[in-house]
Amino acid sequence: MKKILTGIQSTGTPHLGNILGVIIPSIKIANHSNFSSFIFVADLHSLTQVKDVKKIRDNTYKVVAAWLAFGLNTEKSILYRQSDVAAEVTELAWYFNCFFPYKRLTLSHSFKKEKKKNNHFKMNVGLFTYPILMAADILLYNAEIIPVGKDQLQHIEIARRIASRFNQKIGKKLFVLPNPFLQKEIGSYVPGTDGKKMSKSKKNCINIFSSDDTLKKQIMSIHTDNKSLKDKKNPDQDFVMSLYRLVASINEVDEMREKYIKGGYGYLEAKIALYECIIRRFSVEREKFFFLIKNKSLLDRILYLGAKKAKNIACERLNFIRKNFNFSPY
Repeated sequence: MKKILTGIQSTGTPHLGNILGVIIPSIKIANHSNFSSFIFVADLHSLTQVKDVKKIRDNTYKVVAAWLAFGLNTEKSILYRQSDVAAEVTELAWYFNCFFPYKRLTLSHSFKKEKKKNNHFKMNVGLFTYPILMAADILLYNAEIIPVGKDQLQHIEIARRIASRFNQKIGKKLFVLPNPFLQKEIGSYVPGTDGKKMSKSKKNCINIFSSDDTLKKQIMSIHTDNKSLKDKKNPDQDFVMSLYRLVASINEVDEMREKYIKGGYGYLEAKIALYECIIRRFSVEREKFFFLIKNKSLLDRILYLGAKKAKNIACERLNFIRKNFNFSPY
């Protein structure tokens, strides 16, 4: 049975882009395939951005609640917190750190992107070694398929290079070479309120798990041009319409498209339609999410069971790696 692994950082509540691009398609694969699925909350990775441990813990609950609200079957998948296998994953990451060339890591897109934005003295080492820890997340479980967006493809290539390097050094197939899995939903561009890719760092998110009032404000802040109510509008060059296409039915999209082309239909009406569509489409998920957040003991139980399964597999794999690497510190 092939193994598939998906991780999402606990830097905040999953936004609409996370839900449409990662959570929904990943759950479809996990619940309706013969894959052995590993889904983890990357709270160790989150430390590169968020330094408040309490905030990371709260965000972890929100991430787990979102996955469960959208129907992840924890009987078929292992849902766990990265820090619950910290001893195993960070030990493996250290081995990789010691054998992967520094110069290759400087070419990482994520590192170069952060380097442009930040002062060298403010950057932490975690940002630099991020791809190594990600490789350890994957190779610790010998995951073969990794659902990712296009911006993560280089990280999978780094994991493949590390796996190949260790296999050559040991002289046997110690690690399976992981393959990225790009599908339409995961690779698609989910625009934020400013039209750029939806991202917490850009503060352009639509959070379906906000209160009704907050969600409405977020949608009302979507950037539009200055065309008047009576003007005809281009449905292919509007951010409200772009988001509506992702959440509405085909008939609803066709109706709004006709209104744009005909004229006499304002952006305010379009935004209200988008808000009502989101409330309608995600009503069940929102209700489940709010219930779980109020009952964290349920989330703790699920994380405990997931950690137990993940830990057992991680320990067994790491012992196997140590023996083949002729390095058993314990």
